[in-house]
Amino acid sequence: MSFLPSFAGTRVLVVGDVMLDRYWFGDVTRISPEAPVPVLKVSRVEERPGGAANVARNIASLGAQCTLLSVVGDDEAGQCLEKILTHQGGVEALLHRDASISTIVKLRAVARQQQLLRIDFETPPSHEVLAAKLAEFHAKLPSADVVLLSDYGKGGLTHIAEMIQAARAAGKPVLVDPKGEDYERYRGATLLTPNRSEFRDVAGSWRDETELNLKAEKLRAELGLEALLVTRSEEGMSLFRANSVLHEPTQAREVFDVSGAGDTVIATLAVMMASGADLADAVRIANRAAGIVVAKLGTAVVSREEIIQDLKDSSRDQSEK
Repeated sequence: MSFLPSFAGTRVLVVGDVMLDRYWFGDVTRISPEAPVPVLKVSRVEERPGGAANVARNIASLGAQCTLLSVVGDDEAGQCLEKILTHQGGVEALLHRDASISTIVKLRAVARQQQLLRIDFETPPSHEVLAAKLAEFHAKLPSADVVLLSDYGKGGLTHIAEMIQAARAAGKPVLVDPKGEDYERYRGATLLTPNRSEFRDVAGSWRDETELNLKAEKLRAELGLEALLVTRSEEGMSLFRANSVLHEPTQAREVFDVSGAGDTVIATLAVMMASGADLADAVRIANRAAGIVVAKLGTAVVSREEIIQDLKDSSRDQSEK
């Protein structure tokens, strides 16, 4: 695929677990006298949307319209996340506030582009707030072209089975980024996008490509999925449909940071499908987008213009061979 459709006017509804990624950047010049650990002198602090919020930000960065449904605490981190998404990310962020929890925060200490430490703060949301979010999902569903469910296993998708059923009944494609070993809850989705280790946890290990194909097709058929996309890190990504396997190799480039690459993949898939693209073309472009984002530090986004430039560069390189 040598061109990209316009994403303007496409509408994606994202539901899932959101978090705030905080980065403390600095230098380490000494070891603490209190314990054998490095002392980080912080010189810069950055805050970025993480989890489903990063998915939403990627969708908006590609030029599509995105509505995000999730739950945050009634705290400073939740306010910060909403502000970043709304004012900087261009996302319609409908974040239900739950005073009984703290917004999920992942704090990373980084020195010379190396992560020294990560500290997580998280609490599962209450049933009352989740019920209110489900009601809003039903209200927003008719205006969406594609539904994307981003499961980080933090409790925000308790009603995911009902959401999938409602979206499919309304004729909406449903893309799911799964978590954990209970894939039965994703039954009937259009597309599931586990990474290699997540798929292995559910389907078991494989000795060769033939066995991988058999395991993937078995899982796809058992769950009633239209397709299963296994992202395989340095081995690229493989799309399994009924009687069909498409493998996209990894684009050769320097890898800087793989965090958030899965968010970029499923966001790009959703936007491509919302614009009417064939699933095979959507996978090829998502693979390109992933290659671009891993060359950036931390949870990052990819723009439509960057993908277009990458396609042009690739086409030029091929013509020069």
